[in-house]
Amino acid sequence: MNYKPIYRKLGERIEWLRKEKGMTQEQLAEKSNLHRAYFWDIEKGRNISIRTAYNIARALDTTLSKLLDIKPN
Repeated sequence: MNYKPIYRKLGERIEWLRKEKGMTQEQLAEKSNLHRAYFWDIEKGRNISIRTAYNIARALDTTLSKLLDIKPN
């Protein structure tokens, strides 16, 4: 199974939530204890661990389930 579209959609969801909160990549990366360059990769569809997704969700003041609420094509 090809999971790349799921990672891409997750990255898009993270980017959308970040922008909705008025945060830059740098601000969200710092708040979630990630390197900004790595964070750029995440928003472009890089595979991430559940722990990383959880840290991003917390930094966005949301839940992991809401962060993962992505719709397949």
